[in-house]
Amino acid sequence: MKVLALDVGMKRIGVAVSDELKWTAQGVETIHVKGDSPEESFGRIAELIKEHNASEIVVGLPKNMNGTIGPRGEQCQQFARQLEENLGIPVHMYDERLTTQAAERTLIEADMSRKKRKKVVDKMAAVMILQGYLDKTQS
Repeated sequence: MKVLALDVGMKRIGVAVSDELKWTAQGVETIHVKGDSPEESFGRIAELIKEHNASEIVVGLPKNMNGTIGPRGEQCQQFARQLEENLGIPVHMYDERLTTQAAERTLIEADMSRKKRKKVVDKMAAVMILQGYLDKTQS
């Protein structure tokens, strides 16, 4: 079974999925949130779980640099709890500090335009979250 990872934002949610052996992460898509709440994306996430045969989800937890959890982190924790209740599969949190910035830097180094970066940075951040989670659980 595979693992699905989410980089949850208020407007976009980056999605990545592992391979069957849970060794590598690949970007899947960016879900665009049209309303005020990321929870409106649960239907699409459920479709992706079924499509990719995922048995668990990892949600990035944006901690402060000192390790504390601020308002944004609390929103992600609430999102994860609601996701687990609604979809009935395990949802894990993974410290995502600086993943979006690292993804942005990688795309800049690849000489990608700002417009193109905006379309893929969340998906790439989800890949970084998932790969970190997979590396941690494999060791």
